Amino acid sequence: MTSEIEKIKVLIIGSGPAGYTAAIYASRAGLNPVLYTGGQPGGQLTITTDVENYPGYPEGIQGPEMMEDFRKQAERFGTKVRYGVVTAVDFTSFPRKVIVDDQHEVLADTIIISTGASAKWLGIESETRLNGRGVSACAVCDGFFFRGQDVAIVGAGDTACEEASYLANICSKVYMLVRKNEMRASQIMQRRVLNNPKIEVLWNTETEEILGEDEVKGVRVFNNVTKESMDLSITGFFVAIGHQPNTDIFKNIIDMDENGYIMTIPGSTRTNVESVFACGDAQDHIYRQAVTAAGTGCMAALDAERYLAAKESA
Repeated sequence: MTSEIEKIKVLIIGSGPAGYTAAIYASRAGLNPVLYTGGQPGGQLTITTDVENYPGYPEGIQGPEMMEDFRKQAERFGTKVRYGVVTAVDFTSFPRKVIVDDQHEVLADTIIISTGASAKWLGIESETRLNGRGVSACAVCDGFFFRGQDVAIVGAGDTACEEASYLANICSKVYMLVRKNEMRASQIMQRRVLNNPKIEVLWNTETEEILGEDEVKGVRVFNNVTKESMDLSITGFFVAIGHQPNTDIFKNIIDMDENGYIMTIPGSTRTNVESVFACGDAQDHIYRQAVTAAGTGCMAALDAERYLAAKESA
């Protein structure tokens, strides 16, 4: 670990709509925030194509382009955006201590957590073995490699519907594997899938095994009503079954729910640890939208600003 210790007022851990919005507000308030991007600069929107539901973009915008706009706006007002991963924290003393990339120590008067969430996997052996060889959790990233081919996607939410629709634009056929007899996606997203002739929804269907030795050749699925199995001939297998909050380094330090989402005091972004705030998908398992993440990022910056002002006047 380096001997140099940096002292700052506001440290933002993680990028994406929440982190960058917090940075915009904190920097405009003259708090000179430092933002560490984490392992996926820009967050989940960097693996999203068309964003059509964020206000201010009437024609829509590509996710990566939108996050680049957010970053530039934060930097315009003085935010220091740095590439690095927070690997450890110590919230037992003031100011709070954070270690970046296992070597750089930062002391912060306030901390805003905006670490987001990551894709969940099915947890079967063939999925791990064939990951990157036809198995993917990002249709937008890897769909191009399966242009004109048959693929399958697992999931029943908005993300699964969005990615199935995206795949249908470039693939010959898309099997959508839904574990129950209904989806949890919004009605508009369900209609897009059900009305697309290139998407076949297989209800009550679970994945038994992804077939192939060195690359995906098919998938064996199981109907949990008829109790029958069948093989589908595919070359690409996509997983879109939800997300896991990126909050492991805060376990046993900050209060979380049973799924690892950080709990905040209602009506605020305050956590149970004084001077530590949380926003975005790290604390939101209900809405998980770019616009709601940005809103909580604004809240976190305002909460941090008010906390600092109260401490200075005390």
